[in-house]
Amino acid sequence: MSKSSNLSVLASLSLIAGGAAGLLAAVFRLALERADRFRDSALSWAHSYGIVGFFVILGVSAITTALAAWLVRCLSPHATGSGIPHVEAQLNGKWSGDPLLIIPVKFMGGLLAMGTGLALGREGPSVQMGASLAHLLGRVAHRNEDECKALLAAGAGAGLATAFNAPIAGAVFVLEELVRHFELPTTIATLGASASAIGAARFLLGQAPDFQVAPILYPGLATLPIHFTLGIAAGLVGVAYNRAILGALRATDHLGWHPLDFRAAAIGAVVGLLAWFAPGLVGSGDAITQRMLGREAVFMVGLVFIFILRFALGAVSYAARTPGGLFAPMLVLGSQVGLLFGTVCHRWFPGVATNPTEYSVVGMAALFTAVVRAPVTGIILAIELTGTFTLLLPMLGACFAAILVTTLLHSPPIYDSLRWDSESIGGDSAKQALPRLAGQI
Repeated sequence: MSKSSNLSVLASLSLIAGGAAGLLAAVFRLALERADRFRDSALSWAHSYGIVGFFVILGVSAITTALAAWLVRCLSPHATGSGIPHVEAQLNGKWSGDPLLIIPVKFMGGLLAMGTGLALGREGPSVQMGASLAHLLGRVAHRNEDECKALLAAGAGAGLATAFNAPIAGAVFVLEELVRHFELPTTIATLGASASAIGAARFLLGQAPDFQVAPILYPGLATLPIHFTLGIAAGLVGVAYNRAILGALRATDHLGWHPLDFRAAAIGAVVGLLAWFAPGLVGSGDAITQRMLGREAVFMVGLVFIFILRFALGAVSYAARTPGGLFAPMLVLGSQVGLLFGTVCHRWFPGVATNPTEYSVVGMAALFTAVVRAPVTGIILAIELTGTFTLLLPMLGACFAAILVTTLLHSPPIYDSLRWDSESIGGDSAKQALPRLAGQI
């Protein structure tokens, strides 16, 4: 078969894989929304029963989180956590895990964990399910290893595109983070899969951006130094957040409880306790991000408290080792950092920093850049999520400062640090991999 024929077959398969991944990720997203509504109803019901309802919520939260961890441990260990490091490992030739097991475990485990209220993101499961589905299609079609890798990457981009209704960010993430170099077959497959995924998913999800933001005017050049400073602040927060995630994983490994389900149950009980007193602060945090993007003024002490709580909750939730991603919790923190910074600047320099909301959007891109070290993806993702195209220059400045800070502080990208986990599943035990993790903290 000629090279052009191979490319045509790959392009056709990418469209099929993208459409299937988009529908699967869209159904997953709708199921998570239904689970969130069910959790809110269950909490309202439990409150009417006082102390009995309190212990019911704690018990159910512990059981569902433990069940999510059990599914991973017993059926598909490669479905743990975000899944993005595992996809990266597969793109590097470390083929592992059965897609026929990864997909249902990722779906059900993520639904249980995030439905319980863990601060995890839907994009991690969506990426790994999309990648696994596309890889499975490549195997069924008897494609060679390079073509299977291209389909794997394309499926991952389709999953991310659907998770945030952000087709360009999904495609760019593949090239910037997953493969990290430009290859024509992979690029064609990725673009085709992302377009097909969004075309299929929008029948179920609609076309509006995930977050509604009032129109923002082009900021003046005088605000650039302020946005640079915001980038520095986001860079410092990003370094701290990376270390918090790695520290939480290390701490749970040191506990030595066996099986791992007990650790997950303990974390689930803690999340249930928080949900009892503050149900709006648990879960992926999309509602929190929307509130941050819609505020022009904020009660500083309250926002600082919520930021600290969500910062800790994100790290602790990831340590449960259930399926779930990091993007959505990062967006919450980024919007909060931006709003805090913008509010302070508005009070000190009202003539320059006129709209704190714009700093929330810029903060999302800057913190994403600091944690993931993928600035182009962060900028495009923030634009597609909010429909805001007037903040490109401030985002560039803030992301430049954020990536500079994290590089100078020798803080590795989070997925590079987490790759030991997916590699240890295939060979070393967690205890053998722990020294590699400790070196990142």
